[in-house]
Amino acid sequence: MDFHLEFSPKAFETKIIHQHKLLLIGSCFTENIGTKLRQHKFSVLENPNGILFNPVSIAKALTSYVEDKRFSEADLFYQNEVWNSWQHHSRFSHTQKEEALQLINNSQKEAHDFLKEADWCLITLGSAFVYEIIEQKEVAANCHKIPLDKFNKKLLTVEDVLSALDNVMHRLFIFNPKMKIIFTISPVRHLRDGFIENNRSKAVLIQAVHHLVNKFAKLFYFPAYELVIDDLRDYRFYAEDMVHPNYAATNYVWEKFVNACIDEPSQQLMKEINIINAAKNHKAFNPLSEQHKKFLKTNLEKVKKLKKEYPYINFKEEELFFQE
Repeated sequence: MDFHLEFSPKAFETKIIHQHKLLLIGSCFTENIGTKLRQHKFSVLENPNGILFNPVSIAKALTSYVEDKRFSEADLFYQNEVWNSWQHHSRFSHTQKEEALQLINNSQKEAHDFLKEADWCLITLGSAFVYEIIEQKEVAANCHKIPLDKFNKKLLTVEDVLSALDNVMHRLFIFNPKMKIIFTISPVRHLRDGFIENNRSKAVLIQAVHHLVNKFAKLFYFPAYELVIDDLRDYRFYAEDMVHPNYAATNYVWEKFVNACIDEPSQQLMKEINIINAAKNHKAFNPLSEQHKKFLKTNLEKVKKLKKEYPYINFKEEELFFQE
């Protein structure tokens, strides 16, 4: 008797290779995938505005990268003894207004330049709920722990999501015609909204995204949400908060992502990089021993070999690490 039905996503017709550049934007699940891509030496830029959950804020952020927008003092507000931006995560907040603006605008410039050359954009939508600032009548990407009575909370409709994302898709393809886009729905459960409300929110996002994927040839869908909810479907694959997928779940989704979205030669290279990463993380029993020196030399030779075979990948950090 089977107690588990495994789901293997359909392989993409066009796949990611190591020479590609990937911009990742969206929920905290985006950062889990981004970390693993960086560990395997892919060229990645993730969340230039910080973590974003709703499609309106994600669309607004992408539009600002296309336009190479610069933020000014008028875009900031002072709260909790720091300067904040409604469109950015609190990691951009600062006690000094000028410092906050510099952090934001440096990130904007980097995102604009990266997006212009990007081969892929991975967009992870987290929630269809938005918090509209009553005074400004605009959607906040981050509420910055401001009392909720300053916001109107509402659930976007499928039409709202399509309105936000459809326009930015056109803008992106005009700005960078070669770029392809992968949509995912975050498996993180927004239970603070409520069990029923969370499911309604995810349903809105899923319906809207599939409409877009069917409309645009260069759009793809990777079922991260379905892999956790319908394949693993067990609380043991969640962290203690019962909201975020745990390490085992994230690794499971990552393995499925690799098989479906990354080409075979790059997968083989990733295995070699994994060996180097494991050696880097090895704790020497006696760093001064001849055995450890031999270990360093052996791995330095491996790194130099990879560096020669794959000149487009930066192994400088690994080379320095293994040098005696």
